[in-house]
Amino acid sequence: MDALLFQVLAGLATGGIYASLALALVMIYQATHLVNFAQGEMAMFTTYLAWSLISAGMPYWAAFVITIALGFALGALIERIVIRPVENAPVLAVVVVFIALLVILNSIAGWIYTYTIKAFPSPFPKEPLFGIRYMSAHELGAIGITLVVLTTLYLFFRYTPLGLAMRAVAQNPQSSRLVGIRVGWMLALGWGLAAAVGAVAGMMVAPIVYLDPNMMGGILLYAFAAALLGGIDSPMGAVIGGFTVGVLENLLGAFVIGNELKLTVALVLIVGVLLVRPSGFFGSVHVSRV
Repeated sequence: MDALLFQVLAGLATGGIYASLALALVMIYQATHLVNFAQGEMAMFTTYLAWSLISAGMPYWAAFVITIALGFALGALIERIVIRPVENAPVLAVVVVFIALLVILNSIAGWIYTYTIKAFPSPFPKEPLFGIRYMSAHELGAIGITLVVLTTLYLFFRYTPLGLAMRAVAQNPQSSRLVGIRVGWMLALGWGLAAAVGAVAGMMVAPIVYLDPNMMGGILLYAFAAALLGGIDSPMGAVIGGFTVGVLENLLGAFVIGNELKLTVALVLIVGVLLVRPSGFFGSVHVSRV
């Protein structure tokens, strides 16, 4: 029973990270109706920026806040400079741009920081928090930070005029433009928020998997599975899917297939959801008359 509880709680900790990155994927999908394959590399690159700030002597939480701001700026700039010129291009052309962006960010990080694995510090103590022996302090802290980020985003989109405008643009950009909403800036803001959320996910996962340019490859796959499971157009579904995938990954890896094959859990989920329920459990089903 102790082993089961340990795996479930550890799965919730990693699931929170998957939920954050899955939410970033959903935010971009709602704006462009495309999957941003470079989302993981954007998170990785901003995590390296955080590592640079911390290595230069900056306190962790100051570097944390600055990195979120830098991630926001990076996402907004990518939308304005890279994505905006191809927004009306064929879908395949935009997908190629996403893949090229992935390779470029990975290569720049490797060129600047090398491909040597680096340790990333955790802001939480090594001793268990609140006497909880089933979870490390970092795992418990990562869950807390993830919940704070998700709650903040929910309140922002639900109760602020800017958040409501972004939701309107995601649902119907043509009608939003007619009522005076600046659709272009809302899209840039959405990209910035998605990149900022990805930066938080990168900083939370880096102490666990260590820091290197390829660290987000498997994480992005789990996040994509979480987004599909919950519904690629459902923010709430992405969050629920992230925690679900995290728990399933740990339980199946520990008791069924072994840790060496844990990545296949994400692949099986992706294929299974696409075959059985492409809209996910919370996604909307679009029906058109032909």
